[in-house]
Amino acid sequence: QVQLVESGGGLVQAGGSLRLSCAASGRTFSSYAMGWFRQAPGKEREFVAAINWSGGRTYYADSVKGRFTISRDNAKNTVYLQMNSLKPEDTAIYYCAARWSVTSAPSRDLDEYDHWGQGTQVTVSS
Repeated sequence: QVQLVESGGGLVQAGGSLRLSCAASGRTFSSYAMGWFRQAPGKEREFVAAINWSGGRTYYADSVKGRFTISRDNAKNTVYLQMNSLKPEDTAIYYCAARWSVTSAPSRDLDEYDHWGQGTQVTVSS
């Protein structure tokens, strides 16, 4: 079982940066692929970024590619999302999620994730 707790959200002006963190409990963190998703008011939850167990493979949504960077520190049981050049349309609740598979491969599909955090609010003002 993995429990996830996000932090680092807040209010930032357009063009600014934030770094989200997701701390995981459990000794098997390195066995999980991790993902970040977001949900804006009135919209469905959408994929943002994902990373495999080692950090050697990453996926990004086209809308954040080149601006956001996902990384992980298995020694600290933590995954990060560095968000630069933020835009008002990035405003959403951001969730981290853990996915176990034999290969610990990342996925863009939220239905393939087994564990979710409670979310952290990111608000970008124009």
